[in-house]
Amino acid sequence: MQTYGNPNVTYAWYAGNSAVTNRSGRFISSHIAHTGLICFGAGANTLFELARYNPSLPLGQQGFVSLPHLAGLGIGGIENGVFTDTYQLMVVAVLHLIFSAVYGGGGMLHAFRYAEKLEDYPQGSRPNKFAFNWDDPDRLTFILGHHLLFLAFGNVQFVEWARIHGIYDPALGVVRKVQYNLDLGMIWNHQIDWLSINSLEDIMGGHAFLALFMSAGALFHIFTKQWGEYTEFKGKGLLSAEFVLSTSLAGAAYTSFVAAFWCASNTTIYPIDLYGDVLKFQLDFAPYFIDTDASLVADAHTARAWLSNVHFYIGFVYLQGHFWHGLRAMGFDFKKIGKFFETFESTQGTLN
Repeated sequence: MQTYGNPNVTYAWYAGNSAVTNRSGRFISSHIAHTGLICFGAGANTLFELARYNPSLPLGQQGFVSLPHLAGLGIGGIENGVFTDTYQLMVVAVLHLIFSAVYGGGGMLHAFRYAEKLEDYPQGSRPNKFAFNWDDPDRLTFILGHHLLFLAFGNVQFVEWARIHGIYDPALGVVRKVQYNLDLGMIWNHQIDWLSINSLEDIMGGHAFLALFMSAGALFHIFTKQWGEYTEFKGKGLLSAEFVLSTSLAGAAYTSFVAAFWCASNTTIYPIDLYGDVLKFQLDFAPYFIDTDASLVADAHTARAWLSNVHFYIGFVYLQGHFWHGLRAMGFDFKKIGKFFETFESTQGTLN
């Protein structure tokens, strides 16, 4: 993080990133704690929506977010957009709450009991293998490989769940098993028209390809070393906690925008009976999505409207964060902007 020339700079309590900067052990504890927060939010919101679920109304018109996603995964005995076994939903919600406590305990364990820095552990130990500094490309690529491995595993889980258990097919109104279609030509062609994809088999094929692609990338990054000179083009002098945060925010912004537009228009993975009708894109004071027929909505907005708009604006905020932290990582001093306006105002006052 930038210190603006002050080596003894201190940060306020709300500058949470400062607590993990150059502290790899604290970095892990924050990751675990964040996972616990996500689990708690998912479990609590599922129970909140379940308590208000009305089986006599279409699910997509009740303004829910968690329940439609569970329905899409075929959980809750969903048929024609109506749950037949809400006990499954409660089990999933409670499990998330239990896991959130486990993750919270893990976060506190790493924060209060384990070393602040993984490099403090003995050489060759497992924790020490994940210690890093920003000028060590071999260790950074080793850690990146493990991140890719977990992402690949998540894709495998989704593909295998659809193949063995099944997911909701809006065309049939039932949960069915879906075999992935690993057609590289189809995957290549859907790079541009991904909003119009209408086959569950093709969607699962795309996830299967991602699993293979990420696994290959993971193995490459885990087992290879830096080749040639470590130059500025490869990140020397630029890589820092601020830069990693910037690139992470860029990725989050991209996925948020993709989710927003896909949810607003696609009816295969976001079925109408679970999320409501497709949305219209409006441009007023700011761009936003609107329900095509608000009179059909029982609770102000459809799930599709909630998801699309929230993802769109969160993506916009993430994008601003990407630029902010990226410029700081490159050495830009934002305090110069304030000094510029102060100088401008004093100059104007002198002229007047």
